Amino acid sequence: MPELFIGGQWKSAVDGGVREIRCPADGTLVAAVDEAGPKDAAAAVAAAREAFDRGPWPHTPAAERGRLLLRVGDLLERDKEAYARAESLDTGKRLVESQYDMDDIAACFRYFGNLVASGGTDRVVDTGSPTADSRIVHEPIGVCSLITPWNYPLLQTAWKVAPALGAGNTFVLKPSELTPHTAILLMGTLTEAGLPDGAANLVLGAGATAGAPLSSDERVDLVSFTGGLVTGRRIMAAAAPTVKKIALELGGKNPNIVFADAEFDTAVDYALMAVFLHSGQVCSAGARLLVQDELHDAFVDEVVRRARQIRLGGPFDENARTGPLISAAHRDKVEAYVAAGVAEGAVLRCGGARPDDPALRDGFYYPPTVLDECAPGMSVVRDESFGPVLTVERFRDEAEAVALANDTVYGLAGAVWTQDTERAHRVASRMRAGTVWINDFHPYVPQAEWGGMKQSGFGRELGPAGLAEYQEAKHIWRNTAPRPQRWFE
Repeated sequence: MPELFIGGQWKSAVDGGVREIRCPADGTLVAAVDEAGPKDAAAAVAAAREAFDRGPWPHTPAAERGRLLLRVGDLLERDKEAYARAESLDTGKRLVESQYDMDDIAACFRYFGNLVASGGTDRVVDTGSPTADSRIVHEPIGVCSLITPWNYPLLQTAWKVAPALGAGNTFVLKPSELTPHTAILLMGTLTEAGLPDGAANLVLGAGATAGAPLSSDERVDLVSFTGGLVTGRRIMAAAAPTVKKIALELGGKNPNIVFADAEFDTAVDYALMAVFLHSGQVCSAGARLLVQDELHDAFVDEVVRRARQIRLGGPFDENARTGPLISAAHRDKVEAYVAAGVAEGAVLRCGGARPDDPALRDGFYYPPTVLDECAPGMSVVRDESFGPVLTVERFRDEAEAVALANDTVYGLAGAVWTQDTERAHRVASRMRAGTVWINDFHPYVPQAEWGGMKQSGFGRELGPAGLAEYQEAKHIWRNTAPRPQRWFE
C-alpha cells in the first residue's frame, strides 16, 4: 500500500519515487517505500494548514486531547512487539533494546496525556487594579514540521508528536529516510485513537527533497529537528526568512568524568554502557572518558579488557550485546575518524578494524574501539563520531576536569563519578550541559526536560517545557468597567 499519509489518506509519491530499506545487520531487504519530493511535502503542509485553520483539533478541549494521547499510549503497549520488530529491522539494533524503547515511548504519550488533561498552564495576572481581568492563556502554535533521526526513530518522534498534538497543533512528520517503518505504523495508531484527518501527516524521503521544504514553507509555524549540527544550521537558515519558531537538538560530545575515588567496578561498567550502547549511535553517548591520573592505568586497562569481550550481532541474536552501524557510509565515516585519531597521536587500545567473523560480513559492523592518551586538540576529541569509539583523556584535579569537560562546542549531556557528594554537585553545577548525571549515565524520564546548550541546540523536549515549545503564550486583558479616559479633550 502507499506509505505517505496526507490529509487522512494513504498516498503514493507524486513523482513515483521509491526507496529500498535494508537491514543494517545483514543487508536484507526490509521493504520498498514511497520516496516523497517537494510536491508531496507541499501537499502535506497544505493538509496540516487546512486542519489547523478549519479543523476541529485545535479547538478540542484539553482534557479530550489528553485522553487521546493516553489511548495512543495504550495502543502502543498493545502493539509493542510489532513496533519493536519494525524498529530493529530498520536500525539493526537488538530487539530487546527496541522493546525497552517502546515502553519509554508509551510512557511519553501517557505523560503528555496526563499533563495536558490536567490543565493548569493558564494563569491570572494580579494587575493591582480592581477593574482589570488579566490572564495568560496558552494556545497551539500552528502547523509543526517534525524532522527526526534514524538512531531512535520512534522515540524521537514521540518526543515531538505527543506534545505537539497535546498542545492542539497539526503536524507534518519527516522521519529519516533510512528508518521509516515505525512512523508509518504510528499514523495508523493515531487514526485508530481518533485523531481527526489532517492533524497528522507523514512524508518519507531524503532531507534535501522531502525535508528542506518543511523548513522554508511560510505556512509552517514551527520546525523541530533532531539530528546533526550541519543540517541544523541549514534548517536555521531556511527558517529565518519567515521567522518561524525552531527547536534543535544537534547531538553532543559528552564527557564522562571519573575521579579516583569512584566505585571502580560500577564506574567501569557504566563507562562501557555510556559509549557502546547501540554501537555508540546515541546523541548523549559518553564518548569522552576523562579519568583522574592516579586511576587512569588500572581503569582504562579494565575498560579495554571488557570492551574486547563485547559480542556483535544482529537484532535477533540473543547472544549479541551490540549491533551494526546504520549504513556502509556511516561505517566509513567512523573508520576515517579512528584513523585520524591514530594519526594525531592517540593510542589504539582495542578495536579499530572491521570484524573478520564471516557471520558479520554482510552487515555494517564496527567493534568497540578505545583510543587512549588523547589530547583536547585532537579531532577525535572535538568531533562527534556517532559510533562505538571511546576517547580517553587524563586530568589532575577538579578544576582541570571541569575545564576539559567544557572544552567542546557541544553541551548536551555529561556525567561525574565520585563518592564525594559535595564535589559531585560542584562539578555538575559547572558543567555546561543540558543534562548531567551523578554516578549514573543515560537515564531520562518524560517528566524531566531534555535539550542542549551551546551548539547542541536550543529548546527543550519532555517535561512541562517540552509542551511549552508547542504553545504560544497570549495575554488577554479585559477592562471590567470601561470609562472614557479624556486624554484628548
